[in-house]
Amino acid sequence: MSTMNVSDVMTKNPVTISPDATLREALETMGRVGCHHLPVISADKHLTGIITARDCRLALRLPDILREYWQDERLANHILVKAVMTPAPMIVEPDASADEAVRLMLVNYVSCLPVMRGETLVGIVTTSDLLLALMNLLRSHPPEDG
Repeated sequence: MSTMNVSDVMTKNPVTISPDATLREALETMGRVGCHHLPVISADKHLTGIITARDCRLALRLPDILREYWQDERLANHILVKAVMTPAPMIVEPDASADEAVRLMLVNYVSCLPVMRGETLVGIVTTSDLLLALMNLLRSHPPEDG
């Protein structure tokens, strides 16, 4: 069986956010897209960070990120993404093996990796992407009874 690459499992062309956006904008974007991670891209198109739903929740000191908890939270309108994001996140290249992405995520305790081809963001790989790939692999190659 051939090696699975990051490009085979990543989410291509992920939705991004500006470092000058508010946490409200970040949470609304995540809700609209149905994701928990947003790469942070500067005006000159450079990856400057990553922000997660958990980052937002911790910054707002909220127990959950359900809309009813944060929509009336005034802080969400005033805290900027750049104040909460993880700067200079670890990245992976699209032709790296999926195994390498898993190893990087486990060793560094992160749940996503921006996928970069040179200076260009081409995707994002998350634990959900990898679990989905594993599920598809198991369905197409069921373990043999031993």
